[in-house]
Amino acid sequence: MALLENWRNQAYGDGLDDKKKNELWERYFKIEKGIYEKLLSDPAQVVEGTVKELAERYGTEVFIMTGFLDGINESLKGYENPIETMEEDTPVKIEIDPEKLYYNMVEAKADWLYGLPQWDSILDAERRKELFREQKASGTVRNEQKIYPNDPCPCGSGKKYKKCCGRK
Repeated sequence: MALLENWRNQAYGDGLDDKKKNELWERYFKIEKGIYEKLLSDPAQVVEGTVKELAERYGTEVFIMTGFLDGINESLKGYENPIETMEEDTPVKIEIDPEKLYYNMVEAKADWLYGLPQWDSILDAERRKELFREQKASGTVRNEQKIYPNDPCPCGSGKKYKKCCGRK
C-alpha cells in the first residue's frame, strides 16, 4: 500500500475509531507546528531528501511525514511532489511559496500555523491581512441580482420565474 493511501485511510477513512483518530490528529498537529517553525525560520531554504530522511531530520516517523507532505504539497514553488506514489525512498523537495502557504493555512483554518511568530519576518502584517481577506472572499458566493417571481426565469425557458424554477 502506498504511503499516502495508508495515511488517508488512517487520518480520514475507517482505519481508526474516533478516539484513535482524534489522538492521531492531536499528535500530528503538534509535530506539524514544529516542522513549520523550523521551515519558516529560513523560508528560502530548499529542503531535499527522501521521505524517510525528512522524517528523521524533523524527528518524526514516515507516516506523519507523509501527512505533512500531503498538506504542504499545494504550497510549493512551481512543482508538486509525487505524493500519490511516494514510498520511503522517494526523493522529495520542500521549497515553500510563502504567500501560497499562508493562504492555504488560512483556508485550512489552521490558526496555530498562520499565527506563528515566524510570519512576522516573512510577510508584513498588511500583506497577511490581504491574503486573509482574499482567502475568505474566495469562499463567499454572491448572488449579484435578486430574482423576483415575475422576472423571466434565468434557465432560459421564456417562462416567468414563479411558473418555472421558482416553483421548486
